[in-house]
Amino acid sequence: MGIEKFIFYFFALIMVASATMVITVRNPVQAALFLVLAFFSSAVIWMVLEAEFLAITLVLVYVGAVMVLFLFVVMMLDINIARLREGFIRFLPFGALVALLMAVMIVSVVGPDNFGLDKIAEPARHAADYSNTRELGLVLYTKYVYPFEIAAVILLVAIVAAIALTLRRRPTTKYQKPEEQIAVKRDDRVRLVSMNSETKK
Repeated sequence: MGIEKFIFYFFALIMVASATMVITVRNPVQAALFLVLAFFSSAVIWMVLEAEFLAITLVLVYVGAVMVLFLFVVMMLDINIARLREGFIRFLPFGALVALLMAVMIVSVVGPDNFGLDKIAEPARHAADYSNTRELGLVLYTKYVYPFEIAAVILLVAIVAAIALTLRRRPTTKYQKPEEQIAVKRDDRVRLVSMNSETKK
């Protein structure tokens, strides 16, 4: 076994174990940290497959932004751990059924009939100056340009919808009015009080 296969199987084992811990641990903060470990393991596997751009994008976007935001939200919320433990056993049969259906679908799509090792040839080695970022950009902005633009529009609509749903005007909240702050004068905020001087006795 070469060093590349050893790295692949080692980090694949770590990724499967950390993904299993994500859905089995009770603490949501620990689940998020195990998910970060799964992201790092998959990034290493992508590096072995010479997909450096996807690996660094996974680390920067998901680990550096999404998971940090998720951890911030989870730690800010007051989550009742005892209630989560009660619901875990109750929804375990349904979750096992969904997991079984997903496993059957994955095997039917990426099983040995479609992606067997005997049907996949050894990938060609590229030169040192080969840029998979350039190749990905060419495919993304030529062949898949319309799906890419549609996905961008859908994400924009989702952002606007999230802002519209969370923007609520509460009557007890004090809001700033910049136009009134700019138009204020000194006499409106400052009052000069004349007081008699006092002497110490």
